[in-house]
Amino acid sequence: MPSVSPEVLRWARDTAGLSPDDAARKLGIKSSLKASASQKIEALETGEVQPSVSLLRRMAKQYRRPLVSFYLAKPPARGERGEDFRTLPEGEHKKTDPLVEALLRDIKARQDMVRSLLLEEEDTKPLSFVASCVTTDGPSTVADKIVQDMGFELTKFRSRTSVDQSFTYLRELAERRGVFVVLAGNLGTHHTSIEVEAFRGFALADEVAPFVLINDQDARSAWSFTLLHELAHIWLGRTGVSGERIETQVERFCSDVASSILLPDIETFDFGASETLDQRVELIGQFANARKISASMVCYRLHLSGRISAGEWRLISSRFRELWLQSREQTREKARQSESGPNYYVVRRHRLGDALLNVVGRYVSEGTLTPTKAGKVLGVKARSVAPLLNITNPRPRAA
Repeated sequence: MPSVSPEVLRWARDTAGLSPDDAARKLGIKSSLKASASQKIEALETGEVQPSVSLLRRMAKQYRRPLVSFYLAKPPARGERGEDFRTLPEGEHKKTDPLVEALLRDIKARQDMVRSLLLEEEDTKPLSFVASCVTTDGPSTVADKIVQDMGFELTKFRSRTSVDQSFTYLRELAERRGVFVVLAGNLGTHHTSIEVEAFRGFALADEVAPFVLINDQDARSAWSFTLLHELAHIWLGRTGVSGERIETQVERFCSDVASSILLPDIETFDFGASETLDQRVELIGQFANARKISASMVCYRLHLSGRISAGEWRLISSRFRELWLQSREQTREKARQSESGPNYYVVRRHRLGDALLNVVGRYVSEGTLTPTKAGKVLGVKARSVAPLLNITNPRPRAA
């Protein structure tokens, strides 16, 4: 067995966000009379001891890295997330940042597999809208281009009976154009949930298989804005991870594009300056609900139009976040008390989206894609692929 670089072991643990004590506990390493559990980790990471194959396999699982990465000669250079990733204040992101990194790696790997499959088809052509705009075009021009390319109609978006249905309308338009829209806010379990302070969504710009991932831990009323924000990234041809704060030029630009599409009529809002905070919150909430958008986005547009200050924008947005967190906790409590939960496959299909399900389903039915590889693309176990895709007898893969 080839030797494993101690530097790689240390890198893998650090990027997983684990201390030596945490790593030892997750890996099942116990203290002994000669050394504590954390000292045993340190011995591995200084080269005093070489890990066994079984330990490496446990590390691959707990550190969320492919097994082959542990045989690298040295740690790889940090991958580019995109220029607009929001960095949290020092010390605040240590727990969530590795989870975002792991989720990003997972989605990128799944995108690469879909891209490879599509490139094997003779009639696959580059998507003309990817990187068709530049920031010097201005937010209004880019917004008009997205609306035209997708066939988006604001009246249809607002006429839906709920924010969920409005989002579904927008998602369907994006997927028809060739964008894969996936919902995910954890790494498979609620223990790895990633709050919106770490990321709201990210876009992987690609001319064959562009992906958008939306953090489903966020309020549903915010999903449409996030989707349009990430679509702006794709129209600009810029991969990026978007956080809650707006701190860079590209991030602000994409938010301006999204908000101008969903709320071009902010000037019609009769927003008085004399109301109390609670009265303002109520007025903005009513205005947002009628348009199937988040109240935070209304606050942002009010700020852009100069009708409230930056301080007022953040204050009112914080109040809406408090109300949403209270509502979310009540919803979760009801779910915990309920004896029956939603069907696993129904939930999973909703998160994956029709575009990804249809592509994978087609290749599995043709025998081009094995259930094992299909499971990797869909993020499920191989045995769940057939019922998830409603395939009874998939053809064996051609030799």
